[in-house]
Amino acid sequence: MITTTLKRIRACGPCASGWSTLLAGLGKTSVDDEALPYAEIVRINGIEEALWACRAEPQHAREWRLFAVWCARQVQHLMTDPRSIAALDIAERFSNGEATDAERDAAGAAAGAAARDAAGDAAWAAARDAAGDAAWAAAGAAARAAAWATQAAEFLRIVGGDA
Repeated sequence: MITTTLKRIRACGPCASGWSTLLAGLGKTSVDDEALPYAEIVRINGIEEALWACRAEPQHAREWRLFAVWCARQVQHLMTDPRSIAALDIAERFSNGEATDAERDAAGAAAGAAARDAAGDAAWAAARDAAGDAAWAAAGAAARAAAWATQAAEFLRIVGGDA
């Protein structure tokens, strides 16, 4: 079981709200050196809010990296770019001492490029869809205006006006 202490967490400068939540959940008002299991931090703060506490125990960096890879593997089926999956493979190998810093950096850059490409594709698709929606809306408005104009002309013809 991996543990830390409030003193170590506090030394890392946690956010005020997460720190307050943790202290309240532990029934404490100040730091101490009592062993604090990470599972307890997660129970009190939730996983998203508890991750900041990992930096208090850098000697467990391998475990933190492997946990991050495990989390990403849970949604790997959603990854469509092979650069993203390759980055996970390199991250796992790096965590196990089987990849170099250069390999990790290159995989990170490739994954970043994949993310930027995906964001760009999504932005273009959204713009295309928005433009298509706007064109359809404009066409619909024009059709309604033409129909109203036709009806107005017909009304004026019937009542004796000049259409």
